[in-house]
Amino acid sequence: MGIELVIKIGSMALIRREDNDIDYNIFARLSSELRPGMLLVSSGATEIGRLDYYKRTGCTLTGDPEQNKTDYSAQGQAILMENYRRFVKPEYGIRQVLVEHNHFNDPQKRAHLYGLLQRAAAQRAIPIINYNDCVSDEENRKMELATLQSQHPETQVVECVDNDETAAVIAELVQTKKLILLTSTDGIYADPKDPETLVKEITAPTAETLEESVREWQTHCVGASRAGANGAGAKLEYALRCAKTGVEVIISHARNPIAKILSGEARRTRICIEGNRQ
Repeated sequence: MGIELVIKIGSMALIRREDNDIDYNIFARLSSELRPGMLLVSSGATEIGRLDYYKRTGCTLTGDPEQNKTDYSAQGQAILMENYRRFVKPEYGIRQVLVEHNHFNDPQKRAHLYGLLQRAAAQRAIPIINYNDCVSDEENRKMELATLQSQHPETQVVECVDNDETAAVIAELVQTKKLILLTSTDGIYADPKDPETLVKEITAPTAETLEESVREWQTHCVGASRAGANGAGAKLEYALRCAKTGVEVIISHARNPIAKILSGEARRTRICIEGNRQ
């Protein structure tokens, strides 16, 4: 059994912002649809850790922002996995996989990760993947990436701080046919202020013309869902990288059932090379 689908969900899609709390309905709906043969790349540890810290102490951390991110992530990771385990069907195992940039930039580590993810499907388990924020130091990471780039200037170095990028490189690694990016919007809009301007498809006959089309739509993308997020423009960048390899990428709201996103019944933006519809 191979990997049929990679799903990524963003932090803000897991939160009820008006209540400053976890959206358990999203956890329950998404988890109930997961099955072996799917991979889930889940953000949320840092934001959920921040919410949990505030509930327990009545305050937020006021130190260095990078250290705060580390500490919140370490606190939120267990809660994130606890909620997925609560709602995933009991006959399936779930496996936490924490990755960093070096797992994709080193051939041996890539091969090890590939084997881990492929075996899970046959063993009736669902990997839940997240970037390992709680042990990642930004200054050290940037030095490592700069060294790698200087040693291999012809190679695209993977950073993976943004889980959209993590999902894209995971989809490439396991050679899935479809990647779904779940967000707090229905997709990409021609006018970000008008939800009626949803762009249903960004397709083209070749990788080159698809890139031209995506570059045009990126000019419409402004803002992000939270401080530190890269926004829709970056999401399109990672979607393009994946789509150019033949993957069908779909962006849709996390409230939509996976089955309806795949069938086109739910509002969505679909990005791919024409002829790659599965």
